[in-house]
Amino acid sequence: MHTPVTFAQDQNPDFKKTLFRRVNQYFSEKSISRHHTPGMLIKTAAMLLIYIIPFLLILTISMPFWLVLVLYFVMGVGTAGVGMSVMHDANHGGYSKNQKVNRLLGLSMNLIGADSYNWKIKHNKLHHVFTNIYGKDEDINNRVILRFAFAAPLKKYHKYQHLYAWFFYALMSFSMIFGDVSKRISNRKKGLTNISAKAFRRSMVWLIVSKALYTIIILGFPIIFAGLLWWQSLLGFAVMHLTTGTILSIIFQMAHVVEGPEQITPDENGKMPDSLIVHQLRTTSDFAKDNRLLSWYVGGLNFQVEHHLFPKICHVHYPALAKIVEQTTREFNMPYYVYDSFSAAFRSHVRKLKELGRVKVG
Repeated sequence: MHTPVTFAQDQNPDFKKTLFRRVNQYFSEKSISRHHTPGMLIKTAAMLLIYIIPFLLILTISMPFWLVLVLYFVMGVGTAGVGMSVMHDANHGGYSKNQKVNRLLGLSMNLIGADSYNWKIKHNKLHHVFTNIYGKDEDINNRVILRFAFAAPLKKYHKYQHLYAWFFYALMSFSMIFGDVSKRISNRKKGLTNISAKAFRRSMVWLIVSKALYTIIILGFPIIFAGLLWWQSLLGFAVMHLTTGTILSIIFQMAHVVEGPEQITPDENGKMPDSLIVHQLRTTSDFAKDNRLLSWYVGGLNFQVEHHLFPKICHVHYPALAKIVEQTTREFNMPYYVYDSFSAAFRSHVRKLKELGRVKVG
């Protein structure tokens, strides 16, 4: 049985009190909701349309196959956008104060071929609580031949992972689409689901049906209505999901697997040295905070520190909250990692991959 992980008591409770008071004061003084804004609604529609419109064009307009592939690429951009900007907030309960709206928009994960329920376990229950803790946070557990944690076994081939990692990053979307059924069963065996056996069976039926419908529509409709050959439909499907996987992997990796954020392991009794809020600060990084276009597209995931501190607040508020967080961490001498640009964070991630491929103990 795995030793449960517990976090320490707040050694500086004034930091947390001050930070939360200032954030509450911000919303109170502005008289605004912590949830979606009109701009968020426009973004939601835009992301869904970037995903849906190219598919409708493929189905209804005759065009050269190279242009069909371009539209599949755009669908991949839209798929990633739906995941980052719509599904992510909704499944955290931050999109709306109405949980029915959150559940509905959270199912946009199923609309793009993955599984909302599995994602909430992996992301909300594991990653957000056990950030950068090897063996607990699945985001840094070993994947095929990739090493994201110093606590993981080091193999000879890992020294080349900064070269071949990108191929496996591109497969991220495929792993969710084709691995969700087995993952749902695995999560059940690990005790990560807290629903009855009857509810679990019902959820499995829903999962399988949603996967079948997605497959029929995405792969079958272009053959039936657009006259694509089977291999053309498969190639387009591959282009879409390779695009999605590459975007999602890079954005998520640059928040935690870069220089600065730490990988902290519990002691033999499962105890962590810091409180949860300090742990989040020590293991997370922001990047490109002034890049408005990037921030808009990635759903504020470049404000990852703010997201880990306030996951139930809609990401449209993160630029404002980042100023409060940065000021407060500076006043209380708390860690606050940030990269000024996307390229700086990307280069740091590459250097971190190299280090993880060569260093046995961090």
